[in-house]
Amino acid sequence: MSAGEVRLELDGPVARIWFDRPEAMNAMTWKMYGEFEEISQKLADTAGLRAVVLRGVGGRAFVAGSDIAQFAEFESGEDGIAYERKMDRILDTFAAIPAPTLAVIDGLAIGGGLNIAGGCDLRIATAGTRFGVPIARTLGNCLSIRNYARMSGALGDAIAKRMLLLAELLTAEELAGTGFLARIVTEGEIDEAAEKLVAKLCSGAPLSMAASKAALGRLTQGSLPDIDDLISSCYGSKDFREGIRAFGEKRKPDWTGS
Repeated sequence: MSAGEVRLELDGPVARIWFDRPEAMNAMTWKMYGEFEEISQKLADTAGLRAVVLRGVGGRAFVAGSDIAQFAEFESGEDGIAYERKMDRILDTFAAIPAPTLAVIDGLAIGGGLNIAGGCDLRIATAGTRFGVPIARTLGNCLSIRNYARMSGALGDAIAKRMLLLAELLTAEELAGTGFLARIVTEGEIDEAAEKLVAKLCSGAPLSMAASKAALGRLTQGSLPDIDDLISSCYGSKDFREGIRAFGEKRKPDWTGS
């Protein structure tokens, strides 16, 4: 299976970011995360940019999380802390792009994919698209405090707890009342609906939108508690190792709470 790639296409004032690993539902490899960060840094300094569109290749997924096989190289809770800090840095780099960002989602937005979509300013999805962070039944790990804050802010605590504690994958229709999605459309309408939103973004006052985006971002950047102890306890656990083994063996994990 390929390491995939994250591609950038510049179309006048519009940048298009493609997550391209369809054979693995666009699950992110370390290589892909590095490319996403580099692209985000480039776009933050691109003059005249009016909109950024993110989309997964293949029509089956936006991004189906991080490639779980990569976690086999983790040896301790410190590896988990370093990983979560890296994810925070990448998402912060993406959030620093002044132009408004739009996630076009068809298929799945799971784990890291939900985090990336949640880091966008707007989201549009096809009916039936599923969202979630099912770590309670897959790896037994946890998120950074920044990502918990993003989930709570974008979805509300009740929906976040269904995703995190019950490990539910919720459909676009189930998220309709949360405001998380700007539009829910059919598969045949997704391209046209996305382009209409892009055109609307491009017609707005760039400085006004950049100021609003930055101001709203600053409101959510207040002091957050340190949860390195929680992250270390999950990533350094026997359960985390069991989750990785079970995923590779295509079976349910046998959780022990240790």
